[in-house]
Amino acid sequence: MTARLIAVEGIDGSGKGTQSRLLVDALRAAGRRATLLSFPRYSETFFGARIGDFLNGRFGSLEAVDPFLASLLFAGDRLESKPALEAALAEHEFVVLDRYVASNVAHQGAKREGAERTELIRRIEHVEFALNALPRPDVTVWLDLPVPLATRLIAAKAQRDYTDKAADLQEADAEYLARTAAVYAELAAGDGWAPVPCSADGEVRSMEAIAADVLSAATEGCGPPGRG
Repeated sequence: MTARLIAVEGIDGSGKGTQSRLLVDALRAAGRRATLLSFPRYSETFFGARIGDFLNGRFGSLEAVDPFLASLLFAGDRLESKPALEAALAEHEFVVLDRYVASNVAHQGAKREGAERTELIRRIEHVEFALNALPRPDVTVWLDLPVPLATRLIAAKAQRDYTDKAADLQEADAEYLARTAAVYAELAAGDGWAPVPCSADGEVRSMEAIAADVLSAATEGCGPPGRG
């Protein structure tokens, strides 16, 4: 049996980590064998540590680093993690990913427009899916949260292990977050995406309400548990 691969995506501050953990908890409570992998893997891989350097500005500003070169850091982190991902897929019914290839596409694609963006996205997907042969997700859940609300949640984040700053390079730039959200919206119009609204009437929806929608999207069309 091959596991169902669920990617949870969204801009910084949208709650990907929280909702990914809640999804795995809900799946396990329903008798499913489920596990979670979070990207980037800052402390587990060589490239993950370099991503931490990049997000802390050690390679220069966001504009100073070519987006395709930046994308290779994130692709390298996943390539190093491929054995762990393949083992998880072999051993579980559901594998939940907190960020995946679409995160690379959206964040780097936000730095280009028009034909340049299209070509950049093609190159990133070629590296991740063709050259590195990563599996494509069965469902990509998009946590759709307006940038002003995301910025508020970023400010309330706890300390992360890869930075001693309140916000990394990407999180600190609201204009960049807005461009990233726009790329996500374009991607989410395609097949295999399940948009989940994370706000209503100008406020963030409750964590529980969002989690219920995420669970529904992740399990749509699935039968009863196949393994105990």
